[in-house]
Formats: sequence, structure tokens, C-alpha cells
Amino acid sequence: MFNAAEWLVTRHARATPERRAITAIGLDGSVRTFSYGELDEQVRRFAAALIASGVRPEERLVLCMGDTPELLTAFLAGLRIGAVPVPVSTMLKPKDIAVLARDSRARLVALSSEFADLAPAVGGLPDLADVVVLTDDAGATLPDVEATRVRDWESFVAAGADFLEQTATPYPTVPDSPAFWLYTSGTTGTPKGAMHRHGSLRDTAETYARDVLAIGPDDVAFSVAKFFFAYGLGNTLTFPFAVGASTVLDRSRPSPAGTLRVLRDFRPTLFFGGPTYYAALLAAGLPQDAFASVRACVSAGEAFPAALFERFTSTFDVEMLDGIGSTEMLHIFISGRPGRTRAGATGEIVPGYEAKIVDDDGNPVPDGTPGNLFVRGASAATGYWCRTETTRLVFQGHWVRTGDTYVRSEDGYFSSLGRTDDIIKAGGIWVSPTEVEDRLRQHPDVMQVVVVSVPDEAGLDKPVACTVLSPGATTTADDLVAFCREGLAAFKRPRNVLVFDELPTTATGKLQRFRIRELALERLGGAAKPDLTPITGGPA
Repeated sequence: MFNAAEWLVTRHARATPERRAITAIGLDGSVRTFSYGELDEQVRRFAAALIASGVRPEERLVLCMGDTPELLTAFLAGLRIGAVPVPVSTMLKPKDIAVLARDSRARLVALSSEFADLAPAVGGLPDLADVVVLTDDAGATLPDVEATRVRDWESFVAAGADFLEQTATPYPTVPDSPAFWLYTSGTTGTPKGAMHRHGSLRDTAETYARDVLAIGPDDVAFSVAKFFFAYGLGNTLTFPFAVGASTVLDRSRPSPAGTLRVLRDFRPTLFFGGPTYYAALLAAGLPQDAFASVRACVSAGEAFPAALFERFTSTFDVEMLDGIGSTEMLHIFISGRPGRTRAGATGEIVPGYEAKIVDDDGNPVPDGTPGNLFVRGASAATGYWCRTETTRLVFQGHWVRTGDTYVRSEDGYFSSLGRTDDIIKAGGIWVSPTEVEDRLRQHPDVMQVVVVSVPDEAGLDKPVACTVLSPGATTTADDLVAFCREGLAAFKRPRNVLVFDELPTTATGKLQRFRIRELALERLGGAAKPDLTPITGGPA
């Protein structure tokens, strides 16, 4: 028997009930704290309310909420009764949440107040019985949802009082029991629900968190990446709660000023973000001692450019552990290791996982040769919900196809060359967008850059750089062209440099390469120009 909610919370509530589990910052800046004993009680009460509302084991609960104690409570309560919580992006539009609620056949949708306007979109769904809204003000007006009960959080929980006894013992799940789903970001096509097991949470804690982070009960974790990310879920919940440590939740949208407050007031020891956000922190001019309490920064979500890596670590004197994970694998499986990180390399395989690099025919390639990255480990999802063909393409026996192009050094360091479909063949030679992007990021005025493939007038693919400059920068596209000439071989240089006010991202904050490529084509009139030509223009 193994129930992840009991493992993460109840065992600590029994052993150290007064130990702090959560420090939560509200939208108004207010602070609440919860001990493991208090959190366990809240989880049981919400679990009783789920039972009272008719939720049965393996039925889905869609959670679109800010990072609050109530979000963690609902997630853990679902696990406790054997239901399947489904945290989804808080960047959803009404039509998007309707798609996910319908696809998952959700029995319940929970929303925090800032996302309550999404509620009407799920009205009329055949499987939906309840919408629960975490209101911030007593007597707040609740949204009207067709053919569905809508209750505020307190009323919903109060209705479960008579069922509390039924939650004394968790539902008898085992490590392979269905636990939760996470939808992929959907850069191309409809989002897919990756199905994870109860045992997957423990698997990530006993591999990456234990062997790479060496997390302990005195650590304080803070993740800028939100809970609905696979990355954020592990950082915020799994890793600290696996060892009885504490987590800091910030309900507000991430900002350098807000992050500085967390660093100053709550002194986290482990900080989790992504390269784009680390670049924003660097550009914001935070004081050099901002990360004084942090023993390690962790990055994932996209490759960490070597130049940015070196600038950040030297500025703030903090160790950076880059890594690659995925929704399908739940967390990081290749990572930098404390004391032996290497700028420009993702890192080494995490104990408990295996990785291989193969050619397009599935044959292993020698070290130093680019190829397709496959990984296997116990935390892999069981597949995608109702996506048979895609499941068979990605989950190949014990191996999971990541969709990334990687190269492995002779001493075991893995380096990203971008997504498999992003590699550009220019003049008959493979060009990694990552290498070109790394060069442009070395320019002090470049805040963001994405290199995409754009055909020239002859239909041959050429690299084109799409950039966003730091606020107040006076650098021109001409300057960036000259900078590329100085640092790149001729065949690697971007054919054009485009300057935008911003670049589009996915719902989970990753740069949306296919959309950026469309914008580049539009700006260039459908074709890359015949030589290095700076192109400027208005906002994207």
C-alpha cells in the first residue's frame, strides 16, 4: 500500500505536527503559515467534502488556482481519496479550460478568485457536478455556471463535516495507482494529459531531490515556476514535503521585486526558476547579496545559455544547477551536480535514470555526435489520456522520446542542441539554434533571442535571429550583425537579425518557436534576405 498524500503530509503530521510546512504570500502581501499538523487537518476536511459531493476514486478534479495552501490542499485531498487531481495552467482562456475539463471528463473544477471568470465556460459539461471558488471576500458574488453547483470554498468544506470519519484512512492505493495528470503546454496541437502514478512522486524525491539537491528538513524551497508545471509541482510540494522541509508560496505573478522580497523576508535555501526568469532578475539589477540565503539555484524548462549562466553565477555568487526534465518524466533526469557544473552543458544523468542518444534509425551514436535523446526511469508517465498514437510515438517500451537533440561528451556531460525539429540545415551543414543564440546572448544588451529557420527566395533554410533588447538599450540590429560576424563561422551566422518588443510564449511561459517563426516570415515578407541584413520594426 502506498498513498502519496499520506507519505507527503500525514507521516510528518504524526511525527512533527508543529513543524512548518507552508509560508504563503497572498495577493495583498499578507502572510499565512501552516504546520504539517494543520495542513493534514485541512487535507482531510477537503477530502471529506469531495466524498460528500460524490467524487469517486479515479474521477478527475481540474484545479486552476494560484499558488495557495488551498491548491496544495485540494491536490493532496484528491490523492488521499484516490481521485485524480489535474492542475492546469493559470494562463488559460475560457475556451481552453472548457477543452481540458471536457477532455478529462472532470467531476469538479476548483478556481481561485482571480480565475473565477473562467467558470461559465465549463457550464453544461456532462460529467461536471461542482465548481468550487476560493473567494477572497466574505459574501463575494459567485459566477453562474449552467447546470452546475457553484460554492465558495468554506461552504464546500462545511458540507463534508459528516464525512470526516471516512477520511481517517487514505484510500488503499498502491504505487502504480492513478494519481494525477499534467497537461502538456500544447505548443503544437491540442494539449495532452500525461498520466502519473502515486509512486512517481516518491521516485522523483528519491532520485533528483535526494541525490542532486541533497534536500533536508531544514531547507526552505521557493519556486518561481508555478505549481501547475511538472517542474513547479516537484519544487513546491514533492521535494520539501518528502523530507519534512518547508515551502514558500507566492500567489502573485512573478516579478523581480516580489522575488527580492521573498529572498529577503523568508530566506529560501533552494530557489527554482527558468533561464528566461533568471535573465529578467539579472536585468533588474538586484543587489549582489540577494541570493545570500540560497545554497543552490535550479533551472529547467529550456537550455541555459553559457553566457547567461556565467553572468548570473558571477554576479550573485550562487551555484546554478541546470537540468532537463519533462512533463512525461515528471521532473529533472539530467542535471548539473553541485561542485562540478559546466556552463553550456545541461549536466550528467541523475542516478536512477538512463539516457541514450540515437540516430533517426534508432541506432546509438558515439560520444560527440548529435542525436535524438531518449530517457527511462521509474517516474515516467504511463501515457497520454486518450491519445493512443501519440503515446506509442513518445513512450517506446521503457524509453521515452524527449524530442530533444543532444550530444554527450566522453566524460558524460550532456549538452542541448535544441528541439529536434529546431535544428537548421544551412548550406548542407547542421546549425544548432542554441549555438547562434548563445553568441547573441553574450551581447550585454540582448535580453532574449530565438533563432528560427526561414527559407530564402530559393526555398533553402537559413537561420534568422529574433531578438528582444534590454530596456533602454541603444544597440541596433546593425550592431548585432557585426557582433555575429565577429564570433561565428560564416555558415552559422543568422541571415537576418530582427528586433521585436516582445516574443510570444506558450501558456507555460516557454518561447513559442513556431509562432516566432511566423512573425519572422511576416516581417521578412516570406523569405530570408540574400545577405546579413538588419531588419527593425514595431512590436510583435
